[in-house]
Amino acid sequence: MRDIYAIGDLQGCQTSFEQLLARLPQDADLWLAGDLINRGPRSLDTLRQVIALGDRVTVVLGNHDLHLLAVAVGVRQAHGSDTLDDILNAPDRDALIDWVRRQPLAHFAHGYLMVHAGVLPQWDAEQVVALARDVESQLRGPDWKGFLSRMFGNQPDQWHEGLSDEDRRRLTINALTRMRFCTADGRIDFKIKEGADAATDELKPWFDAPGRRTADVTLVFGHWSALGLVMRDNVLGLDTGCVWGGKLTAVKLADSPSGRELIQIDCPQIRDPFATADGKKRNKIKKADKAEDALKAAKAEKLGKPSRKVEKSEKPAKAEKAEKGDKGDKGDKGDKGEKADKVPKRKGE
Repeated sequence: MRDIYAIGDLQGCQTSFEQLLARLPQDADLWLAGDLINRGPRSLDTLRQVIALGDRVTVVLGNHDLHLLAVAVGVRQAHGSDTLDDILNAPDRDALIDWVRRQPLAHFAHGYLMVHAGVLPQWDAEQVVALARDVESQLRGPDWKGFLSRMFGNQPDQWHEGLSDEDRRRLTINALTRMRFCTADGRIDFKIKEGADAATDELKPWFDAPGRRTADVTLVFGHWSALGLVMRDNVLGLDTGCVWGGKLTAVKLADSPSGRELIQIDCPQIRDPFATADGKKRNKIKKADKAEDALKAAKAEKLGKPSRKVEKSEKPAKAEKAEKGDKGDKGDKGDKGEKADKVPKRKGE
């Protein structure tokens, strides 16, 4: 079996992705934990390169990838912090969108289950895959645009067997692409977006939910940059905030935790994690949503010149508020495994 490296959120940080690829074996398989695009300056380049890697790459869709699909078909408005215009205006736009909508939401192989965000404690690995396949069939089907128009929303927020088809699919998407905290009985919280130390007696990071039925497999996920790197025997959290000036992380998967290999790239800061994104304050973010701004940000990324360094001594601050229609982000309280490279706490994804 070829080596497999799981990689955290790229978010359009193409230069950092290229640097990471240069440090990985050229024949290794790559598992990408979703959010390939958006917020970084080179979403189009990133997406094209992932596609060009062909069979080497296994992707699961993240919330930003689904957001791209919805914006592309006009069922959702773009956000002020989006950097999707280069994809939406590309001559091969239709082919790119078609490729994205045909990617899975969950991947299970070699004892590892990869999703973008999380899984509810009531689901085992086989059920996660079955629920994901149901959603995937809708995204790949003839009415995929209609499905996207009904896909978004915070309800239902809890699993039970009697859900309608539409509610079950929406809950599946929310768990696999948006979840951070939940209750022991599987109710998702959409508000908390900081790290695991924001857990309460009732709300825990989804992977710490008591009785989680996927505890017998190793979960690989991204999405939660405020959490930082988490490496436990059966939990690998790989979103280390590249777009925020953190790191881009890859971990070599192995039969036992002792055989894993950690590789990280220091990333220039494309977005300010201390800025807010609501209303009039949104302009405090280093924007790259216009073509000329994206070019400037890309040049800054290539030169390795972040807009503002975040000093280690700096206290975490609340920042970037949730974009409309998506709320939630906190980290890992009492993580007994290796944990490092946390980016500053902030609100927003």
